Amino acid sequence: MWELFSQIFPYVIAYTIPMLVTSLGGLYSERSGVTNLGLEGLMLSGYFGSAFVIKLTENAMPHTAYIALGLAAGVLCGMLVASLHAFASINLKADQTISGTAINMLAAALTVYVARLVTGSGNIPIVMGIVRDDIPFLSKIPVLGALFFSRSYWSTWLVLALWGFSFWLLYSTSFGLRLRACGEHPSAVESAGINVRRMRWFGVLASGALSGLGGGVMLVTYSGEFNGSVAGLGFLSIAALIFGQWKPLGILGATFFFGFFTTLANVSQAIPALNVVPTVIFKVFPYIVTLVALVFSSKHMSAPAADGIPY
Repeated sequence: MWELFSQIFPYVIAYTIPMLVTSLGGLYSERSGVTNLGLEGLMLSGYFGSAFVIKLTENAMPHTAYIALGLAAGVLCGMLVASLHAFASINLKADQTISGTAINMLAAALTVYVARLVTGSGNIPIVMGIVRDDIPFLSKIPVLGALFFSRSYWSTWLVLALWGFSFWLLYSTSFGLRLRACGEHPSAVESAGINVRRMRWFGVLASGALSGLGGGVMLVTYSGEFNGSVAGLGFLSIAALIFGQWKPLGILGATFFFGFFTTLANVSQAIPALNVVPTVIFKVFPYIVTLVALVFSSKHMSAPAADGIPY
């Protein structure tokens, strides 16, 4: 059993990390008071931007350089699309649910259209993503080395560093306090001389940057090509955000939970001990648990009080 767990654990982490950083982006937006249902579209935009730039540069630059450039392009594409949501939701005070839905539809159509113009097929394959490798010395640690530091992607540690930085920024700095206050009592924040619109713009752009990074990480770790879909990971990230009670620690646990069962669903048919269980059970189990948890915790939900309310 331990050998089986240690074999699939790196894949669990690989599936978890794109969801974690995307859900973290949603946290910034919703803590600032802007509902963001467009995480799927933002992630897809970063997925496309990373693939497009890597395709252009992979034969002219060193491997690490074009991977880093591709991830940066994903971040910028996510921010660009997120700015549309920010302008509609903050400046025009449009319905944030409709704006997020429109972002998803726009990104799904536009990225595939441009990909078809570029390649003729709608798919943009890349030659090589990030190579998994053992971390020297740390991979030799009993138990933990095999789980966390063997066959790992460097993007995993980048995202975990961003998670730690976000935890510190939101809960240990005056800026984080102001950002969270904009999602709770924006009028009180405005009376203290803080520009609520500017803070909310930051939150939405941060969601675009992190979601775009999530799409890029998905490309350079286990996907290998842009194919017009992020397989619903953006919507899973929204579910993880809610399931995690809009808190960094909760999001970390929720995304790992989804990543674990997604991995089981993908590898169950190749494992004799698991292939007796229908694959659909593993695929729907996280959603069922989330629905049950939401039903029983609905009275204690800690969503920002002003989330989704234009100001």
